[in-house]
Amino acid sequence: MIVHDKSLLYGRYVVCAKENIDVLPNDVKILPAIRNGQCTRCQSKILKAWQLPNNVSYCWGCSKMGRITSNDYLITLADPNDFKHSERPCIWEGKLTAFQEAVSNQQLIALRKNISHLTYAVTGAGKTEMLFPMITKAIQDNMRIAVVAPRIDVVIELKKRIQNAFIIPFVTLYGGSKDEYYYTQLVIATTHQLMTFKEAFDVIVIDEVDAFPYVENTMLSYATEQALKKTGIKFYLTATLNQQLKKLVKQGMIGFSTLPRRFHGYELPNLTIKIVQNWRRKLPLKVIKHIMYLKQMKINFLLFVPEVDDVKRVVAQLTGTDINILGTYATDEKRLEKVQAMRAKQIDGLITTTILERGVTFKGIDVLILGGDENIFTATALIQIAGRCGRSLERPTGNVTVYAREKTKQLMTAIAEINYLNILGKKYDM
Repeated sequence: MIVHDKSLLYGRYVVCAKENIDVLPNDVKILPAIRNGQCTRCQSKILKAWQLPNNVSYCWGCSKMGRITSNDYLITLADPNDFKHSERPCIWEGKLTAFQEAVSNQQLIALRKNISHLTYAVTGAGKTEMLFPMITKAIQDNMRIAVVAPRIDVVIELKKRIQNAFIIPFVTLYGGSKDEYYYTQLVIATTHQLMTFKEAFDVIVIDEVDAFPYVENTMLSYATEQALKKTGIKFYLTATLNQQLKKLVKQGMIGFSTLPRRFHGYELPNLTIKIVQNWRRKLPLKVIKHIMYLKQMKINFLLFVPEVDDVKRVVAQLTGTDINILGTYATDEKRLEKVQAMRAKQIDGLITTTILERGVTFKGIDVLILGGDENIFTATALIQIAGRCGRSLERPTGNVTVYAREKTKQLMTAIAEINYLNILGKKYDM
């Protein structure tokens, strides 16, 4: 590639073919794309099977970011933080509660002291809005910021909220995004997209830090560190603490804030378990009656199932009724359209795998979980799924019903954790 706009190289890894090296600006840093059998961009070890027909090696590990081969180079320029100053970048007219403001102030202190920080807040606590003062201050101080999440659905949700709150240019990057990259002070992206950056950001916010595929993924952890400036800091956001995050807090390596209270003050809905058998063979009558009742009451719903085949199975069994539903899963090319149809209440409900367990908001819904005793529904996933309910002031409550063959340890752990968070949240009323 021939680069006509140097700003496209600021803090970026751009692939350049060998024949174009001679026409690059003199100050560009040039690195072999693959060196000593290892990918420079994602650090994957190049396997023997990763070869093109002409015997040239390529990296399969980060191929979704654009193919790079042993004949290519990665080029970059140091990020100069060359942005137009914005004195009032945030136009959000909402107001944080006293509890949210306390967390937000702790984030501002972390920014000022240049210390990474973790915010642990129950689903529906308003984690995104609590970030606004910190992001505003970072923008005013000419810092470059990335707000990232592991899943596309969460990134799209973040884009909507930030777009409504800030008036500075930003790009949104994910697989299938319509945005074309250009140099901006603010970037919203999936964690995978960080592989294309090199020491670009002063601040990286990682939402849903405990979610697949980011959690325990060494390639994505490396990409985050690579995209962060040597003096940069990270802000972690989560509703479910894992052991790795607990360890960082215990060792005093990061700042820590917690808010076990939803923004409207209502409790996180807990799970109600109902026993069913052989639901894959035939959808139980009690499940069908439940769905019919929700339609009658004009309550939209998410119905979670363990596997992709289950999505198709449930949709097929409900086809022919007057229930207007769609089904979706991770590899569904029309997933984003179906999610939008659910938001717009063009359908009664959406049958889904755990791909929608977190980071997406539908107002006034109930949640059903079919096969809630299966391994895919970990305690963490169940808590996140419960958090899809009661996310609006208009209907701050909701019902979460689990249909299962038995009460598992994961189910009971999730119920106990939600009870604990609700008890903890009540203390904020005292």
